[in-house]
Amino acid sequence: MAADAVIGQRPRTDNDAMANITKEDVYEAGVVGAGGAGFPTHVKLSGRADSLLLNAAECEPLLHKDKEVLRHYADLVVEGMTAAMRLVGASTGRIGIKDKYHDVIDLLRRNLPAAIDVVPLRDTYPAGDEFILVYDCLGRVVPPGAIPLAVGAVVINVETAMNVALAARQPVTEKYLTIAGAVAEPVTLRVPVGVTLAECVAAAGGATTPEPQYMVGGVMMGYLEENHNALVDKTTGGVVVLPAEHVVVRRRRQDWQQIVRIGRSACDQCSYCTELCPRWLLGHPIEPHRAMRSLGFNLVGEANVVGTAFCCECNLCSLYSCPEDLDPKNVCTQNKRRLAAEKRRWENPPFSPQRADAHLENRKAPMARLMHKLGLSGFRNLGPLREQTLKAARVGVKLKQHIGSPCQPVVEPGQRVTKGQVVGRPPISDGKPALGAPVHASIDGVVKSVADGVVWIEAAG
Repeated sequence: MAADAVIGQRPRTDNDAMANITKEDVYEAGVVGAGGAGFPTHVKLSGRADSLLLNAAECEPLLHKDKEVLRHYADLVVEGMTAAMRLVGASTGRIGIKDKYHDVIDLLRRNLPAAIDVVPLRDTYPAGDEFILVYDCLGRVVPPGAIPLAVGAVVINVETAMNVALAARQPVTEKYLTIAGAVAEPVTLRVPVGVTLAECVAAAGGATTPEPQYMVGGVMMGYLEENHNALVDKTTGGVVVLPAEHVVVRRRRQDWQQIVRIGRSACDQCSYCTELCPRWLLGHPIEPHRAMRSLGFNLVGEANVVGTAFCCECNLCSLYSCPEDLDPKNVCTQNKRRLAAEKRRWENPPFSPQRADAHLENRKAPMARLMHKLGLSGFRNLGPLREQTLKAARVGVKLKQHIGSPCQPVVEPGQRVTKGQVVGRPPISDGKPALGAPVHASIDGVVKSVADGVVWIEAAG
């Protein structure tokens, strides 16, 4: 069945295909986390939990994809959530969404199963951090170094839930993403996996600044993409277009030597970065101000002492908390990467979960204040969904769109393929597929080449 014929609002039925969705269906459909690093969903749904949370917080400034998908396809999202609950054995479901989206909340509550409820969230950052979401929705604190499963919870993204609902009928061949910032028409698009970022920006009316810069995934946790012809994959959640001189762009372009030199000379140890750190507020042993202090020393093990391994990389310390505009986040992540490379782990780290009850609620960063500080208030903060799939004459389907091993191509140049056909599969190791998920053709066409980890397909006709 064509994707356009499946995706949309429709009544829920007891005999619907979603009632029989299996983890194998989810795997074969290539479903991965659609809003983060792309963790294969069939693996996440192999756990056992009493609660399943739908992450609809979408706390990155200017992005609207999750809210728009919910507004247009609420039934499918709830079906996918229900199927995921069945697979993990959860008796409780919670949808975490910002309370300002009254219309979407009202829409959801009209037809929710008894086991699922909506949890309205404040308009703060980072409401979408899954540890924060678990606390806000369930009152549970995930220990440092653990995952939500440790407290009986599984968290999935809105678009991931929709893809689970569709898994038995069609694979993941399309992506929803918001194009925002300095563009003529901020919009949420539905595009074939493998189109270029530049095509998406053009579909939003093009950039309105002479030297546009692309922040992919958001201004806080996203990255600056210099190649505007980079490919959309299953994890691409949005592109925020900014002027070349914008403060967010300038901060991203600081090199490590600048970060260290300025941080060593200017940090006055005010500790705001720690006092407002979301993970510290959950009781984790991460103290960014101590990471900054370590810049002035060469103490063996200092990075381990300051707990940088538990940094969630939300960037709040660097882009919001620090009055000196220093970069504690990158200091933490540099140490975090080094510790990981050295295979060093802090065993039995201190944990103070009571800190969340005492401080978390009154130290959340209001979105309006964050956007003002980042110089984003002047952009139109909207992104209505355009339901028509963007037409593409050519796509590049990456063989690695997920955490795990790159897929191996199963097609050759010159071969005709149809939309939804498998073009790559994870390699087999010890008789089992390696961690990953299959990838599929996103348009009908002909394979022109398989090179540098990409299957290039040109549209038929």
